[in-house]
Amino acid sequence: VQLQASGGGLVQAGGSLRLSCAASGGTFSSHAMGWFRQAPGKEREFVAAISWSGGGTSYADSVKGRFTISRDNAKNTVYLQIINLKPEDTAVYYCAARRRDFSSYKTWKGISEYPYWGQGTLVTVSS
Repeated sequence: VQLQASGGGLVQAGGSLRLSCAASGGTFSSHAMGWFRQAPGKEREFVAAISWSGGGTSYADSVKGRFTISRDNAKNTVYLQIINLKPEDTAVYYCAARRRDFSSYKTWKGISEYPYWGQGTLVTVSS
């Protein structure tokens, strides 16, 4: 599975942004999708995940209420809508994919849980 993230940019605090991640080379609807981010000097951290059908989502506590993950299986694309951006949201955002199995996607919060990764898109929030 190949992933291509896009949609990052420079945004003022309080603004909004929608990130996209286009998938190819696999059966998109058979994969749960995740978003992670890595701020300068910090480790990559889990942000959100969505089940293969789109019927379920999971979020890091730090982003609940401001981040919304969604997917369009007809377009092989997963999205991350971010509102009320804060300077601490500045990071490279990565999308990731993992084929469904018998475990719950809601437990897949570590970078080692996902075998497929996009190249990342930079979000910079100015104060």
